[in-house]
Amino acid sequence: MGMTSSTRTSDTRTRLVESAASLFSKQGYGGTGIKTVLADAEAPYGSLYHFFPGGKEDLGVAALRFGGERYRKQIEAFHPAGADPVEATERSFQHAADLLAATDYEDACPIATMALEAANTHESLRVAAAEAFESWLDVLAARFAEAGMTPARAREVAVECFCLMEGAVMLARTTRSPEPLHVSGRAAASLVTAALA
Repeated sequence: MGMTSSTRTSDTRTRLVESAASLFSKQGYGGTGIKTVLADAEAPYGSLYHFFPGGKEDLGVAALRFGGERYRKQIEAFHPAGADPVEATERSFQHAADLLAATDYEDACPIATMALEAANTHESLRVAAAEAFESWLDVLAARFAEAGMTPARAREVAVECFCLMEGAVMLARTTRSPEPLHVSGRAAASLVTAALA
């Protein structure tokens, strides 16, 4: 039984978003041309404006939302309800170090590259990146609060852990070493431990 037209259309849009998310996170928003995204997605040129009337910027917003949601699910997997928050924090940093090393320091945060590049030039991309980051912070803050921190302190610790992770990923990618993630992972675990004391 063949795919219906609506199924094919949906698949094309999904392929475009997934390709854009991957390429933008690795090569940057400005460094990735639409033709490259279309070729990677195996999508016809007209499909871009069919699904994304605003062109590349609309596609960028969709890519940020896709990457943000995918990464939020990973954070939830490493920080499930009821888990020890210190152990969960340690595991998440170790996983990030392992993933970077396994992908030759290419597979990193799906949002950071675009967020840094577009924050001052594309308001819709800045907003989409901020919303994605906020959804990640919400997960961490909720888990820390469940473990006994006040909501205000849980939010602060979530922001601190987030900054440790993002900074460590950037340094690990540029130095091509997992050491920044190991160092920052220990610091984050100590931070969570102290906040729970």
